[in-house]
Amino acid sequence: MTLARPPAGTIPDSPGSYQFKDGDGRVIYVGKAKSLRSRLSNYFSDPRTLPPRTAQMVACAESVEWIEVRNEVEALMLEYSLIKQHRPRVNIRLRDDKSYPFLAITLDDEWPRAMVMRGHKRKGVRYFGPYGHAYAIRETLDLLLRTFPIRTCSDNKFQRHERQGRPCLLFHIEKCSGPCVREIEDVDYAELVGELIRFLEGDTAPVLRRLESQMKEAASRQEYELAARSRDRLGSVRKAIEKQAMVTEKAEDLDVIGLAEDELEAAVQIFYVRRGRVVGRKGFVVDKVEDLSRPQLIGRIFEQLYAESALDLPREVIVPDLPDDPPFYEEWLELLRGARVSVRVPQRGDKRALQEMVTRNASEEFLRHRLRRSADHNARARALTALQDELGLPEAPLRIECFDMSHIQGTDYVGSMVVMEDGLPKKSEYRRFKVKTVGGNDDYAAMEEVLTRRFTALLAERDRGLVPEEGSRPRKFQYPPQLLLVDGGKGQLAVATRVLEDLGLEDEVPAASLAKQFEEVYLPGRADPVRIPRQSEALYLLQRIRDEAHRFAITYHRQLRGKRMTQSVLDEIPGLGPTRKKRLVKELGGVAAVKAASLETLTAFTWLPDPVARAVYETIHRVLPDEAGAGAAVRQDPPNGGIDTEGHE
Repeated sequence: MTLARPPAGTIPDSPGSYQFKDGDGRVIYVGKAKSLRSRLSNYFSDPRTLPPRTAQMVACAESVEWIEVRNEVEALMLEYSLIKQHRPRVNIRLRDDKSYPFLAITLDDEWPRAMVMRGHKRKGVRYFGPYGHAYAIRETLDLLLRTFPIRTCSDNKFQRHERQGRPCLLFHIEKCSGPCVREIEDVDYAELVGELIRFLEGDTAPVLRRLESQMKEAASRQEYELAARSRDRLGSVRKAIEKQAMVTEKAEDLDVIGLAEDELEAAVQIFYVRRGRVVGRKGFVVDKVEDLSRPQLIGRIFEQLYAESALDLPREVIVPDLPDDPPFYEEWLELLRGARVSVRVPQRGDKRALQEMVTRNASEEFLRHRLRRSADHNARARALTALQDELGLPEAPLRIECFDMSHIQGTDYVGSMVVMEDGLPKKSEYRRFKVKTVGGNDDYAAMEEVLTRRFTALLAERDRGLVPEEGSRPRKFQYPPQLLLVDGGKGQLAVATRVLEDLGLEDEVPAASLAKQFEEVYLPGRADPVRIPRQSEALYLLQRIRDEAHRFAITYHRQLRGKRMTQSVLDEIPGLGPTRKKRLVKELGGVAAVKAASLETLTAFTWLPDPVARAVYETIHRVLPDEAGAGAAVRQDPPNGGIDTEGHE
């Protein structure tokens, strides 16, 4: 099928976002436009006049949809949210090969805590960084704790010492002010937190003046021990400041972006400068799957970089080239910041030198990435091509799904489905199954149930049509694999083949099985196995996905087994759900305390209904009539000494 042009006059002449979809309903490209009609008409011109990547995208698309908005800024924000939701393969992506650590201060806690945090950012937390390594944060924090002794302990440790009425070691070595035992008033503690935040923002002069003044005053009073402590704190602060050298003549706030690229990818480096000092840096690699000019590429980087920035936006952003339509991006950044933001290319001076330094960093990182890429990309391409040839597949298996089972004597029966796309694990597509219909030790029946559920779900997704209903659950099994791999020999392959035939998918989904003993591959309709050479990239790829399926299955099995083997007496009480149980245990200080609580104590909680409180009391005293403070979990030993019948540990 080819992309059908919408009827004339149906495309609105207004701002909005548009989405191209393939035959399976997968969004493959998301764009934005000041005028949807003008922009989309370009895609329906002669394919020979389109840039190569754009022509390829149009050839893969079978439908196009659009959403109207009021202005360009709304179109940009809608485009970003759709790209984040669908992750279309033809849009450029900032690929971050690691989760950068931040120094975070949890302002939403009663007693804020300083800690290293990665991943998703949450409200009520102030972030500083990102840093290249977590140890850099810990070194900086260790230098500052004697001057700003705020807590760094976990909530559980804080509550434990709060109940004990004794502070931890950090209090005794003057690296914590002891809020757990109220050695400091909350007002003074808040002032400490505020001073630390201002220091990390770059406002260091007041702290230096205060410490110098304290040292001199103590010396003048001949309190030399106190003066020595102030001197040591002053030295630690100065050492921390040295780690953030001044890079601009003035104490300015700005972000500096450097870029190095080739035809396929680009490396991006961002230095975050606050009050003239570099407080963090971050790097990305961009897949240039769109046909974009350099100004358009800068604009795309802006969109993905600042849509969810962890740091406060600065007054100025320094770039190697201006993006397309700079006033538009300045208007968007101003909307995010709440104040004016300028985007410019420096021509001379310290900002020009700083921008060149960041670009050199990007070039060096890009060189290292290309060395890795030349090996990784070629190896994956060779593996997929070799696998296609060895198994006689109609196309290279860009999506492989592998299934494995795990159990102990038929108990806690589970199945796993792991996915590789383009030779790389795609963990967001992993799925796990709890086997429901198999009563004993029957791997074939369990495999049949899991495969039937997976491919029945595929057919159900197709019946729903290309466009999901508003508010519907996200689709889990929307796309078929180019290769279905099962862990086992001829028996497991026969099960997979029978399931595909029963569902009418035998001509669409190729199947194979990988036997562990000799690493042989069995194919439908062939009596003898395929022996792929031991040193082949194709065999290595199959082994990797098989081992990953095994790991994923055994992990889920152990999770279910552990949950069954260690059960609390609170788990089965009617009306006491997970939220109430967690709150009850937390407020009383543990399961043992709940079991020792009187009926009057339980009914005193306003949030716990009286019938539930009585049920808790009666259940505990019926199960453990002689254990006033017992908190031990009920443990059941597994049959067969805990040995997995499949050879799993």
